[in-house]
Formats: sequence, C-alpha cells, structure tokens
Amino acid sequence: MALMFLNGEGMRGGSAHEHIAGSAFLGEIRTAPDYRFLAFGSGFPGLLPVDEGGTRVLGELYDVPMAKLRRLLGSEPEQLELSVVALSDGRLTFGMVVRAGRADDAEVADITEVASWRLHLARLG
Repeated sequence: MALMFLNGEGMRGGSAHEHIAGSAFLGEIRTAPDYRFLAFGSGFPGLLPVDEGGTRVLGELYDVPMAKLRRLLGSEPEQLELSVVALSDGRLTFGMVVRAGRADDAEVADITEVASWRLHLARLG
C-alpha cells in the first residue's frame, strides 16, 4: 500500500478515479505551501514545486494498493511524473508533479490562486 495525494482527475468523480476505485479514502487535505498549481487546458492539473510563491493545493489522500497505483500511473499524462509531495500536516506522500520543462507548454494556465481543480472546473462552467 502507498499513500497517494491526488488533486485532479484521480479524485472521486474524476475520469481517472476508476484506476484506484475501492482504495481507502483518507480524506481531503492540502499540500504544504510549496507548490504553484497549473492547469493543462481543461484536461488535468499539475503541481509545480517552488521555493517561494506557492500555496496549499486542495486534494484527496488515498492508501492505494501497488497494483492499482501502477494502473493509475499508466494513465497519467506525459507532462506529469511521480514524486514525493509535502502535505500541510507535515507528512510526505506520493503525488504527481509537473515534469521539468513542461510548465511552459501551450495552453498551461497558472491557477495557483484557485488551488482546487474542482473549483477551477466549476469556474470554467
């Protein structure tokens, strides 16, 4: 089992949640304030680790069996990679971050001020 922080389509109701369905949901939680939050169009978000100017991004924490984690990772976009993410309560967990050099891709918007994928999508309509 692995603790996994999800902040996009892997969350409940998201298009990638099926890959971890049945995993133990440990609750909503925010990251430490060490990340900018980016939107790759309306398809998916990404955490961008920063030394300053970050915020606490809202997401969900799961205890995921390794076989399910492998399926989830296989569904992740190429712009993201697995890393260790710091949570607001001081814990470290797995999570997806923006791959080096991909923050400047076309159609990337900084949604750090919103700090929530669901709220961002709701604002898009």
